[in-house]
Amino acid sequence: MNGYLDQFGVADARREKRNKRIVLSLVGLIISGGLLWYFFRDYKEEARLREFFSLLEKKDYKAGYGLWGCTDATPCRDYAFDKFLRDWGPESPASAVAQIRKGKVRSCAGSVIQQLTIRGEEVNLIVDRSTLTLGFSPWPVCNPRIKT
Repeated sequence: MNGYLDQFGVADARREKRNKRIVLSLVGLIISGGLLWYFFRDYKEEARLREFFSLLEKKDYKAGYGLWGCTDATPCRDYAFDKFLRDWGPESPASAVAQIRKGKVRSCAGSVIQQLTIRGEEVNLIVDRSTLTLGFSPWPVCNPRIKT
């Protein structure tokens, strides 16, 4: 008997199935978006570091010095070009870029800190998020706690 109650509850079951798909899709999008953000949040800063090491390999020290926010027109007051060459130039311990070992990358609120080992000596570079300029990090961690 094809009757009156044959279609009873079918619409409710479809609606419930559709709502479940929508909720699971949203949860999946939120999780995948969060994972993408987590893995690519420092992409620009790490690209700037790769660019710096690429310029050092090409021995383009003027352009590398420019990534520190210093140019011939506006030289850095506390980091002159001759000092930069002593740190990164052809006579420096960092002249063999292939031998520089890259360590941890620390993601801070306004910057990224890259740990380097240059011939046994640990050096920490910092990349400012807003300007993408390089510099030496004063501390190896993001927010140091200074004991008083």
